[in-house]
Amino acid sequence: MSEKRLNKFISESGYCSRREADKLIEQRRVTINGQRPELGTKVQPGDSVEVDGKPIKATAADKRDRVYIAYNKPVGITCTTERDVRGNIIDAIGHKQRIFPIGRLDKPSEGLILLTSDGDIVNKILRAENAHDKEYLVTVDKPISERFVERMSRGVPILGTITKPCVVTPAGKFQFKIVLTQGLNRQIRRMCEHLGYEVTQLKRSRIMHIDLKGLKSGQWRDLTEQEMAELNAAVAHSTGTADPAKSREVKRNKPKQGERSGNPRRPSGQGEGRGALAQKGNRSHNESTRSDADKRRSGKNDNRGKSFSRNDDNKAKSWNKESERPERKHSDGKAGGASTNKGGNKPSKKVYVNPNAKSAVPKVKPKKSGDNTLSLKRKPK
Repeated sequence: MSEKRLNKFISESGYCSRREADKLIEQRRVTINGQRPELGTKVQPGDSVEVDGKPIKATAADKRDRVYIAYNKPVGITCTTERDVRGNIIDAIGHKQRIFPIGRLDKPSEGLILLTSDGDIVNKILRAENAHDKEYLVTVDKPISERFVERMSRGVPILGTITKPCVVTPAGKFQFKIVLTQGLNRQIRRMCEHLGYEVTQLKRSRIMHIDLKGLKSGQWRDLTEQEMAELNAAVAHSTGTADPAKSREVKRNKPKQGERSGNPRRPSGQGEGRGALAQKGNRSHNESTRSDADKRRSGKNDNRGKSFSRNDDNKAKSWNKESERPERKHSDGKAGGASTNKGGNKPSKKVYVNPNAKSAVPKVKPKKSGDNTLSLKRKPK
């Protein structure tokens, strides 16, 4: 073993996440060779690490001691490791080892979710820049149109940004399939609501090359050796940490409080008058100082600088123009590597279900027509 940061060493052991490990270190509950370390301390080969007096073992080099499972999450299960939350995913599965979900599915959503004890692989799968695709089957409250499919495919403005282009395929009058590489909060529901649709059912059917075949709702299984080999190959060149340059760029471009997304901030003390226009348009002194009467006589309306008006809805939403939208990237939607079990003997997939899971799952009433419980729209006061 080479030297590792202490929080990573604890996380890879399967004891807890890196964030929780940092809290343990701050609470002075961790020791290295009997000494209480600081945040950022590195563990050297041969060091003895303990948490609350219990030794923490280093992970095996080949990670054979790690857990990787696929779970068909039912509606009503919450993707949290907090055991005091009723219907949490950990109690629903009932695994003997400490595991945590890779990403999440909303409580009213269902379908495939991966769980693991390997903290290293989580960000490699989840980070949007790594472009690992996830497929969903979505049912909405009214018939879908070609315009709806096109708008969803090229990107929708939500949460102060525009979603990345994605693959959308009609699957019925009220259904469509969508393949995403992003994981924004309630992304599909927000995208549909922006276009005037409400999601009535959402099911994730695939993550990369791993799908739900052979898994009924509430069942889980270990990933096969072939699935693990393809997974490791897929994330081999993925990064588990954010690019510092990209992080600085996002932070620099992030709208300030009270400022509209996509609308440049007007310099302090300057309105839309001649001074602001002269600065932005580099106009000559004579032109910038001509009187309003001259403008009226000339019959010319100078609209430059109007895009800086906070009251101009048409200009403030200039990012919504057809010409400024991202081009749709055509894809056959078959990404995710080769299918498993090609040729040779078909590996067995043992399926498990927690017999006590029913008691941990709260009852969820079926959605009725006109029920807005899943809607993101504000209720009228």
